[in-house]
Amino acid sequence: QVQLVESGGGLVQPGGSLRLSCAASGIIGTIYVMGWYRQAPGKQRELVATSSRGGNTNYADSVKGRFTISRDDAKKSVYLQMNSLKPEDTAVYICYCRPSAFILDYWGQGTQVSVSS
Repeated sequence: QVQLVESGGGLVQPGGSLRLSCAASGIIGTIYVMGWYRQAPGKQRELVATSSRGGNTNYADSVKGRFTISRDDAKKSVYLQMNSLKPEDTAVYICYCRPSAFILDYWGQGTQVSVSS
């Protein structure tokens, strides 16, 4: 079965840092896009960052300059380094990937990130 397992979430103070990891398993072939979305209470799910094969990255305006996405295709993993965290970053962060076969997208269960003093 295809699984995307996130880790690294937790509670941090404002200004702190956190690194999220997501490992995909059960996906045949390469993955074209890997990334992160987030959903805060009462809000729509929104893009945080994505990384495509070839090096193209895309970030939400709210996280530019603070978050960095990276990927390891050999491990079929994607990471999100989050620095200078703000309370408004509090959300469930959800891993996402799109296989190169373009059949369907996959989503993880999410990991909670809470930024509070």
